Amino acid sequence: MEYVNPLTGFRLDGRRPNEMRQIRGEIGVVAKADGSALFEMGNTKVIAAVYGPREVQNKGQQMDSQALVRCEYSMANFSTGDRARKSKGDRRSTEISLVIRQTMEARTRSACINAATLALADAGIPMRDLVTSCSAGYLCSTPLLDLNYVEDSAGGPDVTVGTLVKMDKVTLLQMDAKLPIEMFTDVLQLAIEGCKAIANYIREVLLENTKKLECMRGS
Repeated sequence: MEYVNPLTGFRLDGRRPNEMRQIRGEIGVVAKADGSALFEMGNTKVIAAVYGPREVQNKGQQMDSQALVRCEYSMANFSTGDRARKSKGDRRSTEISLVIRQTMEARTRSACINAATLALADAGIPMRDLVTSCSAGYLCSTPLLDLNYVEDSAGGPDVTVGTLVKMDKVTLLQMDAKLPIEMFTDVLQLAIEGCKAIANYIREVLLENTKKLECMRGS
C-alpha cells in the first residue's frame, strides 16, 4: 500500500507529511475535579481530571519545590473495538484483548500527555513549562508527523516525543522499531516541531479561558 502518493505527496487522509491531524482542547469538562480537560487528536479523544493539590500522607515523599503526581489510566470499553463479552476461561480471548488494549494505549499516549497538561493548568498547578507530546513515523521513505490509525498499523518505525518547549528539553523519547541515525534525526525533529505546535495551541486555549473568566468577573 502507498501511504504517501508519489505524484501529489499527500497521505491517505489528505494531509501533507508534516501536517498534524486536527486538534482540539477544552478545559473544565469534569465538574467535580479541581482541574480537567478534553484533548482530541483526530479521532483520539482523551479526558483528564486532576484532584488536588493535597498534602502528602507519607512525609518522606514530601518535596519543598516539587509536587508528587500520581496517575491513573483507563480506557472506555467501547474504544478498543473488542466489545463482545468473552468467557472467563477463554485464554485466547484474554490474550487478544490484552494486545488490543496495549496497541490502543500506545496510540493514545500523546493525547493523554497533552490532556494532562491542560488539566494541570486548569487546576492552577504551577508548572515551569508546558509538557506536550507528539509522534512521528517513517513510511514510504518519508518522515510522517502524527500517524493516524492506518499508518500506525502499518508497523513502521514510530517515535513518540514529550518536550518542555520553552526550556528546550525532551522529557520522553520512545521508539517502536530501529531507525538509521540520519532517518531518526529527521523523524525526531518532526515530532519536536509537532510538540511546539501543540504547545502554542494549548497556550491559546488557556489564554481564551482566562479572557472568558475576566469577562465573567467584569459582568
